Amino acid sequence: MDLKTLTYIVVGASFLLYIGIAIWAKARSTNDFYVAGGGVHPVANGMATAADWMSAASFISMAGLIAFLGYGGSVYLMGWTGGYVLLALLLAPYLRKFGKFTVPEFIGERYYSQTARLVAVVCLIFISFTYVAGQMRGVGIVFSRFLEVDIITGLLIGMGVVFFYAVLGGMKGITYTQVAQYCVLIFAYTVPAVFIAIEVTGVALPQIALGSEVVDGSGYLLDKLDKVVTDLGFTAYTQGTKSTIDMFAITVALMVGTAGLPHVIVRFFTVPKVRDARKSAGWALLFITLLYTTAPAVGALARLNLIDTVNGADGQGTAYTSMPSWFQTWENSGLIAWYDHNGDGKVQYAAGKPMEGKPKFEGETRGTHGERVVTNPSKGEAVNGAPFANELHVDRDIMVLANPEIANLPMWVIALIAAGGIAAALSTAAGLLLVISASISHDIVKGMLRPNISERNELMVGRISAAFAILIAGYLGANPPAFVAQVVAFAFGLAASSLFPVILMGIFNKRMNREGAISGMLVGLVFTIGYILYFKGVFITPMAANIPENWLFGISPEGIGFIGMLLNFLVAFVVSKVTSAPPEHIQHLVEDIRVPKAS
Repeated sequence: MDLKTLTYIVVGASFLLYIGIAIWAKARSTNDFYVAGGGVHPVANGMATAADWMSAASFISMAGLIAFLGYGGSVYLMGWTGGYVLLALLLAPYLRKFGKFTVPEFIGERYYSQTARLVAVVCLIFISFTYVAGQMRGVGIVFSRFLEVDIITGLLIGMGVVFFYAVLGGMKGITYTQVAQYCVLIFAYTVPAVFIAIEVTGVALPQIALGSEVVDGSGYLLDKLDKVVTDLGFTAYTQGTKSTIDMFAITVALMVGTAGLPHVIVRFFTVPKVRDARKSAGWALLFITLLYTTAPAVGALARLNLIDTVNGADGQGTAYTSMPSWFQTWENSGLIAWYDHNGDGKVQYAAGKPMEGKPKFEGETRGTHGERVVTNPSKGEAVNGAPFANELHVDRDIMVLANPEIANLPMWVIALIAAGGIAAALSTAAGLLLVISASISHDIVKGMLRPNISERNELMVGRISAAFAILIAGYLGANPPAFVAQVVAFAFGLAASSLFPVILMGIFNKRMNREGAISGMLVGLVFTIGYILYFKGVFITPMAANIPENWLFGISPEGIGFIGMLLNFLVAFVVSKVTSAPPEHIQHLVEDIRVPKAS
């Protein structure tokens, strides 16, 4: 059986499982559709939360970032896991005790304002659609390679599956589907990691293999990787390339962004008791740890295997004809490319971007695989201090998916990682689409436009909203603003700068009023969106956008949510001080949220 057929079988079986669960757990009321009936066991909810949160960014892109950034990629590990500590301690139990369906509903009632609720809905939609763009790109990447269809076709298939179980099952269907998806994605992530760890170091546990010696006797894994990458002109793998302030800002933005993500917060509304919300956060952190402690080893092993494959032991390039089939297969997907600048028939991989556009040499033409054939290679010259020009472009998002093929693992492992990548992307996409539809149907239609709408009609509006949200998500997946993890980092920054401060102050500061909350959300959101668009949109050249000297305080767009959060807190505090205090019943409500039920 060939790889394509096996992949269709494995992925198809996982789709049948998800659809079957959705039919079994069909939502029959708005309570089922929004919060799964409020009766999910903490362990199951923890597993579903882990799948909801461990998106395509975690499964597909994070280890790829670590593979290329090395030490600098640790900000994603620290930020995305540390946020769950904040969530478990500061938000989850109190929001569960408040007992509402959505985050905007909490904000609307806590700040006694429909305007505050509407602003929260706007923030939620910006966050969710930014986040879902990364998930749908992940779906397209997996389909384009493993099922050998174009990205648009892959997106349509993924949209169809999500449509079925998100629209039909609502939160109830999504919850139990995500339990299955977690099992698929964690098995798919760890099995190849174990195989490759044994192959390179002889140690089965990837977490230990990262600090072990390689089997060829050339030293410890990280020492060898440092030497290999520095010989090619790159920064040492264990040496950071980001400034301390940027590392700090990105880490904080990801942490508080995690705690402010609406599709994660809503998961704690699905458990029966306040105590179960804390338990769910603990179980989720345990399930997340299994993947996140494996990711650094996956990134390091992927980088080493890639270099060994394309550059050869002597570091001077390997003949293209000796390259394994995985290279040409991934090249067909457009996610890896080779430009043969000097016409020597070898792949040279070094620091710097592969030169594109105007031909560099006289007589240059395109070869069979898109490589550049040079009739007069004597004019070639070294760049960036490397012994040769870089000829290889590798999309960071393919490293985890291509890793089993690079390591020549069995076909069933390759098919498994395809199913895992799709599960990770679809699980988060479904959660995001549900909070978007819930915000439209429950917060806007029922909460503002038609308060007396029947439960049946509200459920119908929620399903229609989910369907429209899926269409928009598909468009964003076909036209993503950046690679998966970077897009997701933007979403976390938006959550950090808009929703997290007002939720936190709404729980712990009874003096915070509606004027302060609304002002803080708007300032934080507008500032962060404006900064990201300026550096990642149409207002500055791509080259200038990546120069730290051009950034505010040296903070990149991925970390600017930290400044947006500080502005939110500052503006909200100042405005609340110069305006009237909240009504007495709101202040008592805030006190009641924090008081244990038994007292």
